[in-house]
Amino acid sequence: MKIRAFETIRLPDRPNLLLLQLHTDEGLIGLGETSRGPGPVEAQIHELFAPMLLGQDPFAIEKHHRAMMATYLGFASSSAEIRAASMIDMALWDIFGQAMDQPIHQVLGGKSRDRIRVYNTCAGYHYNTRSVARRQIAVGDANHVSEGPYDDQIAFNQRADELAHSLLEEGFTGMKIWPFDPYAEDRGGSFLPARDIDRALEPFRKIREAVGNRIDIMAEFHSLWNLQQAKQIARALEPYAPYWSEDPIRMCDVATLKEYGRSTTIPVCASETLGGMYPFREALQAQAADIVMLDVGWCGGLTEARKIAALAEAWQRPVAPHDCNGPVVWVASIHFMAHISSALVMEVVRAYYTTWYKDILTDLPEVKDGYVSPLTGPGLGTRLLPDLVAKTGARTRLTEFVP
Repeated sequence: MKIRAFETIRLPDRPNLLLLQLHTDEGLIGLGETSRGPGPVEAQIHELFAPMLLGQDPFAIEKHHRAMMATYLGFASSSAEIRAASMIDMALWDIFGQAMDQPIHQVLGGKSRDRIRVYNTCAGYHYNTRSVARRQIAVGDANHVSEGPYDDQIAFNQRADELAHSLLEEGFTGMKIWPFDPYAEDRGGSFLPARDIDRALEPFRKIREAVGNRIDIMAEFHSLWNLQQAKQIARALEPYAPYWSEDPIRMCDVATLKEYGRSTTIPVCASETLGGMYPFREALQAQAADIVMLDVGWCGGLTEARKIAALAEAWQRPVAPHDCNGPVVWVASIHFMAHISSALVMEVVRAYYTTWYKDILTDLPEVKDGYVSPLTGPGLGTRLLPDLVAKTGARTRLTEFVP
């Protein structure tokens, strides 16, 4: 079997998303995906990696992975190069699973568990679709018209107590919110007066008053704050016992991250923004991260994610993958979490998997009673809908093997 073609797909209504179909000469097609800045990633695939891999054996996953991760530029971050490598690696595992007639979690080495606890990231239906001002997407305005029952980003800002009840009724025991973000946009992350801290704490107060400790609250900082301000926010949050503080500062600064962690009782979650195992190793060696968060579509794919999980296990840290983007990475991440022994909790967005994810893939994992289980079909266990390109008017680009 040989790799025959790279086909990338860009959907007009999801411009942050990039899909990959990796074709073989025996008819198997592997799926990959990444997000944010799809143009440069697409160029990397067709101009850098396609010439390297066309005509090669798709089963040589580790060999190809090492070659892609050893690019001269961009190898130590979630760069366009690493995101392109992530997509291809995901697709190679999908092909391998299909060829073995086994799901990815099985060809990785089998399951450590049958189901994984989930938490809901309280995003709206179009969050991460394109770049939008943080205040607009976080708070909304008087003219906002809800698009459905899961417009959770507006809900956590305006009626967090009702949102917490809604999640508990569906079995969720965790939720992620980011009410401090709009204030960072206003002041560049350098200053937050006491009155604004108090306003941003309102969702946390409402949740605790409404449901007590029945639901865990993940506090997202989005790396928007300087050290002093991140510390101040953390001190204000401590009475509400957040499950973690995620990306409180720029996460490439390990020494400063360690200082932040020592200043608060809130566990530090780090970080979807890191690419490759080396930045994770530095954070773990410095004892700067309590929970390891990686993104399978940004860190180097499933092959690199396994190595990062092994590092986390060596430092006795749990793993909680990031997924607030597309459905292919979500499906792959659930396979990954079913396999690894250090799995903690899986991110889901109910506004996504109940709506537009269904417009892209044939099959999706079922979220039920606060848990999710991996798909059981060969490889990822899902395919792009047959009419996706024609129905959506998607733009495709194809690079084929020329003997």
